[in-house]
Order: sequence, then C-alpha cells, then structure tokens
Amino acid sequence: MTHCLFSFTETRNRCYRSAFTGSGLRSTITDLKDGTAMHCWAPKAPIEAKPNLLLIHGLGANALWQWGDFVRRLTPLFNVYVPDLVFFGESYTTRPERSERFQAECVMRVMEAQGVRRVSVVGLSYGGFVAYCMAAMERETVVVEKVVVCGSGVCMEERDVKEGLFPVTDLDEAASILVPQTPNKLKELVGYSFFKPTLFSWLPSCFLHDFIEVRKFFSTLHVSMQDPIIFMFSTLSRRYNPTVHCF
Repeated sequence: MTHCLFSFTETRNRCYRSAFTGSGLRSTITDLKDGTAMHCWAPKAPIEAKPNLLLIHGLGANALWQWGDFVRRLTPLFNVYVPDLVFFGESYTTRPERSERFQAECVMRVMEAQGVRRVSVVGLSYGGFVAYCMAAMERETVVVEKVVVCGSGVCMEERDVKEGLFPVTDLDEAASILVPQTPNKLKELVGYSFFKPTLFSWLPSCFLHDFIEVRKFFSTLHVSMQDPIIFMFSTLSRRYNPTVHCF
C-alpha cells in the first residue's frame, strides 16, 4: 500500500476545527452518567433572540466533515449545535443499545444539558433517522419544532433495498461498503453517494487510504465501529413504515 508523505485528512480535519471555532462554536463533552459520553459543538455564547438549530450527521468520520462547509453561514442566524453521534468522533457508550432511538435519546439529553428547550433539527443520511425519532418523542424538557430530513430512507421498505441502487446480499456486505476498509470500497461508497463522483475516482489510493486510517481513529476511539453499524442498520428497514404529513 502506497502512503502519502503527509496526512491530507488530518490537515483537513484541523481546518474544519478552525472553521467551527472561528464560527463561535466550542467543543464540549457531556457525561450522561450511564456509561455514555457525548461530544457536541455548541455556541460559546448562545443568543436568546436566535432560534436553535441542531445538525445531525450521517455516516462518516465525525460531524466536522459533514457540516464544516455550512457552519459559517448558519451561525449568524442560529444557535448551532453539532453533536457526534454515539460511535462517531469522540462520542461513545458502554451500554449495549445500538438503535437510532437510543441515539435520539442521547442527543436529547445533550440538548437538555446545554439548556436548549426548543430546537429545529436537520438530519443527514443516518442522522435523518435519528432526527425522525427525536420528532416522534414527546418530551416536556425539549420541544422539536421543525425537522428537515436529507437523503434518508425513512419511508423505505424492504423491497426498495432489494430493487434499489444499493443491492447487497447481507449485512456484512452492506457494512463493508458503508464502513469501507479499503480504497476500492471507499470509491464504491462514493459511487453510491454522489451523482457525479468523477473527481473522487481520480484521487490516488494513498489519499483514500489516509482518509480510512484517520477515520478509524475518529470512529473507534473507544469501541469498534463495524459491529455497532451492523446493529444500527439491521432493523431500519423493518422498523420504519411512517406516515409523513406535508404542510
């Protein structure tokens, strides 16, 4: 395997951290007192007149990579909160739960700890399932006002998986693509994720390998990520058959 002389991924991660801190956000860790700790980027000085906005990431190294290009535009308008979901970034748990509802409960508790009482939520990919669960919860402490779900199959049925653009034979094959361990699998994932991934396909394998290795560090800080991801996705297609109301 050819390695790059420097880590483009770590350099990019530092740039994203600078973008977050430069946008008035600070890194926080909330101990939920049950073997779970949640990392979240939160406003250094929340402004009461601004609405609260929660950004929930999907699969990836951490929240920085999926929201780093947006925070500068959003922080002037909102009090922005960007958590790392459990098993991503610096968030972890020793509990056995692996469901998106458990993720939603953890994020809700982080919002409570941050003193947030009303919030709008944007969920991307897997984060969309978490956002959907948060919206379905009835909590007196935190009210979810609005939800935007991006690129999530919350209305997906089992036949959609079999007949869709992501044909896999079992969960192990799905995990090998969703949590790629080789440059070729990473290219395959990008091929599913982007409409025209032409530029990405030309990147040298050393850059892709670098991203995989750095992502492993961010996503396996405390536990192996592969098994939790398999558990997370094993019940999604069976659990969701929601009624969606559009206004």
